[in-house]
Amino acid sequence: MLSPFPGMNPYLEQFWSGVHHRLITAIANSVAPQIRPKYIVAVEERIYKTVGDSSVLVGIPDVSVHRLNTVKTPIDLSLLSASKQPITVLVPQTERLTESYLEIRRVGTEEVITAIEILSPINKKTGICRQQYEAKRQKILDSLTHFIEIDLWRQGKPMLVYGEEIVSDYRILISRSNSRPQADLYAFNLRDELPKIPLPLELKDSEPIINLREILQEIYEQGSYDLRIDYSREPVPPLTEEDAAWVDRQLCDRQLR
Repeated sequence: MLSPFPGMNPYLEQFWSGVHHRLITAIANSVAPQIRPKYIVAVEERIYKTVGDSSVLVGIPDVSVHRLNTVKTPIDLSLLSASKQPITVLVPQTERLTESYLEIRRVGTEEVITAIEILSPINKKTGICRQQYEAKRQKILDSLTHFIEIDLWRQGKPMLVYGEEIVSDYRILISRSNSRPQADLYAFNLRDELPKIPLPLELKDSEPIINLREILQEIYEQGSYDLRIDYSREPVPPLTEEDAAWVDRQLCDRQLR
């Protein structure tokens, strides 16, 4: 079954970890045949290590260690003073979150021609993880590598660009190294169709097209999200009143509500 929306399905955001993984794989599979034999698509990983509310970027993947939830139970210290019994507490443990991204590399030299990032909540949330991502982003923008940044997550502060103030649900940045500081920003909303975006390569090479709408439809079907999503409920994060009414009409028209 196809997704009931012409563009981004807001209900996919609550499954973002799996959707992000599938998007990375689907874009790589879509692009690879178009850029052979001169280029390859490499799937790379980085690890965000978090303890409590703090986060540190770790460059080498490692085994994931789950963090225990903090439990706060009131203790009457007057009762403990006589018995000298210890209090049971929890100590913080490390959680490592793996995030994938894509690199288009030249065959033979392994030179990175284009970097493709798909943002996650951890990138957009204020804190050390965002700072680490922004530092990596700036390093790419200061280099000769082209850069594509896909933001399909409604919450969080958008990544920095200069120019007119832009308010939109989603955005995709295409930054060609030979055109900087100018770049192309595709800003669109929930009700809009997903754009087809170009993939910058070396100057003399034509730019393949990434059809995000087709890719997301494939992900929706292959991931059986029609069986996982409860369309009787509101999506998370919540919608504006106007968008919620539009979503309701879309779902009612397809007898999903």
